Amino acid sequence: MRSQASFGRSDKGSRHGVHPALFYGMFAVLLAGNALLVTAFLLSPDIARLLSGKNEQVIEAYENRIAQLRVEVDRLHSRSYAQAGDINLQLQELAQQQEVLIEQHQLVRVLVDKAGELGIETAALPAHDVGDQALAPRTDGNPDIDATAAAVAQMLGETQFAMTSIAETATARADSIVTELTGLGIPVDLPTTLDGVGGPLLPPQDEDDASAMIDDANAVMAALVRYKAARDGIDDAPVHMPISGNFRQSSGFGNRTDPFSGRRAFHSGLDFAAASGTTVFSAGKGVVSFVGTRSGYGNVVEVTHANGLVSRYAHLSGFLSEVGQAVNTGTPIAKVGSTGRSTGPHLHFEVRKGDSAINPKAFLEAGKRLLALLG
Repeated sequence: MRSQASFGRSDKGSRHGVHPALFYGMFAVLLAGNALLVTAFLLSPDIARLLSGKNEQVIEAYENRIAQLRVEVDRLHSRSYAQAGDINLQLQELAQQQEVLIEQHQLVRVLVDKAGELGIETAALPAHDVGDQALAPRTDGNPDIDATAAAVAQMLGETQFAMTSIAETATARADSIVTELTGLGIPVDLPTTLDGVGGPLLPPQDEDDASAMIDDANAVMAALVRYKAARDGIDDAPVHMPISGNFRQSSGFGNRTDPFSGRRAFHSGLDFAAASGTTVFSAGKGVVSFVGTRSGYGNVVEVTHANGLVSRYAHLSGFLSEVGQAVNTGTPIAKVGSTGRSTGPHLHFEVRKGDSAINPKAFLEAGKRLLALLG
């Protein structure tokens, strides 16, 4: 017997039926989707206008940004033009500094040569060739003005330091020489730039770098001239050792036991024991004023110096100079001997002023200090 089939039903043994709840749920989803699709289709012009408006806002925002960037670029260009003006001004100032540097460098070269002639070693000068000094390029190809200006300023400082060093050294040495010679009673005639000048005291006026540089160079040269005069004062004084080689001081200045009488007696000089025939040198620059014999001294040579002092060399075995001869420090004038009142070959050395004998030891010790000073 067949059974009737009905919608929504199945036989008890059937496994392929659809549950009603699931069926209606799927239908509702399809219906909602179709509704949304129809609604979107109907509203598509409005959505399109909405999307188009947002794009227009984005484009407008970019255009506004581009405009702002253009303004920024224009402002940067304006700043660049302004900087170019500043750069030109900096380059002009740098060129002027270079000219001053070259002139200062040339002056320093002259002063260094003059100082070298007087035995003054100066501070090391810059090794750069200022004539070829160029603007150092940066990595971007533009001139690095700051670095170049710093290099020029450094070189200006180095040359200025060299001039200052020369002046200070010359002044210090001249002062030391004056102190030593004055202590020996020897006046030193030094030139001064303050002689025969005067006028009202007025405030200083502005001056350019070149004028100041020339004034500095003139001051340095004045210090060198003053030092040279002081050095000449050393040469004129009998402060140098009158003998060299193998010798020893055998007697000093002042009271001593007389080698012949055994009594206390005054000794008017220094005795230097040395082999007979040893060369005797002038202790300073001067003119030979006496060559001959004197009682007790034997053979004698006397040299008169510019400052009025007289150096006497006695007990000589021979003469190497003559009266009226101009001699310098270290000029050979005689030979060691044992003439006159002498117990053996030696040089008797005196320094005299007028009729009075002065202790030669003070002169020779000052001469050693001055020699060390002159280097």
